[in-house]
Amino acid sequence: MPKPSPSAPALPHAQQASLDAPHPGGLLHDLEVMHTRRQALRWLGGVGSWASAGVLLSACGGGDTGSADPASTSSSSTTTTTSSSSASGNSTSSCSVVPEETQGPYPGDGSNTANGSLANALALSGIVRSDIRNSVGSASGTASGVPVKLVIQLVNVNNGCAVLDGYAIYLWHCDAQGRYSMYSSGVTSENYLRGVQPTDSSGQATFQTIFPGCYSGRMPHMHFEVYRSTNTATSFSNKLKTSQLAFPNEVSAAVYNSDSRYSASISNFAKISFASDNIFSDGYSLEMTSMSGDATNGYTATITIGISV
Repeated sequence: MPKPSPSAPALPHAQQASLDAPHPGGLLHDLEVMHTRRQALRWLGGVGSWASAGVLLSACGGGDTGSADPASTSSSSTTTTTSSSSASGNSTSSCSVVPEETQGPYPGDGSNTANGSLANALALSGIVRSDIRNSVGSASGTASGVPVKLVIQLVNVNNGCAVLDGYAIYLWHCDAQGRYSMYSSGVTSENYLRGVQPTDSSGQATFQTIFPGCYSGRMPHMHFEVYRSTNTATSFSNKLKTSQLAFPNEVSAAVYNSDSRYSASISNFAKISFASDNIFSDGYSLEMTSMSGDATNGYTATITIGISV
């Protein structure tokens, strides 16, 4: 059964307002909107009864029982896969459609409110940038943490995995303390760790950011949306795809255990695994980044993302 197409429309403002609380409430919201990916699994018995589903989502203990190797876990939903016989540098050897995922409660893409106002970082002057560690506009905060250079290559599975140049990727994620700018207590006036980049002639968009913290109930991750161009990357209503990125366990552990800025992540990471994460538990191979580097000097993360256009 294929993963459902694009994420559900934004919640009514009255309902959303109750969810715009400091970050611990984010998991509850994720559970409410995650049905677009999980409903099919329940129908197939992948999670079993409602009672057993509750057990699964509350069983956040013991660390990952699987491997961080992306080849070790495959998506339980059907994806489109194609291979290219072209020797051109403008195509990759194989690709699959990345799963559609919830945008979560803190997208900042105009689909909900934060602190009583529409939250749309995409409308900010300067939001199209590669280095997303600083806030833009009237905000002046900087997100500190272990540096990560993230390179996302976008390809079209409907055209022999040809690279997609001129598209745009909106990336956002939490800081080292697990907070989302614009929404979380203490950083509501900031807009760091949010940015848009166009894909170049190789289909690549490059971001300079930091490794995300691990907050309660979720594995370390980043969110992204794909748009047809930077000109259309102004509102969630124009997006083509929403998904998330995952990171190898050994990298997460190295960062959290070596840098005091991630002190809260140590215990949170010990209580969660890919098997119990409410987003990645049905497969994360197409969302797993490849990483090189170290926690002292920083990392380079790369991933190829396939979409159908």
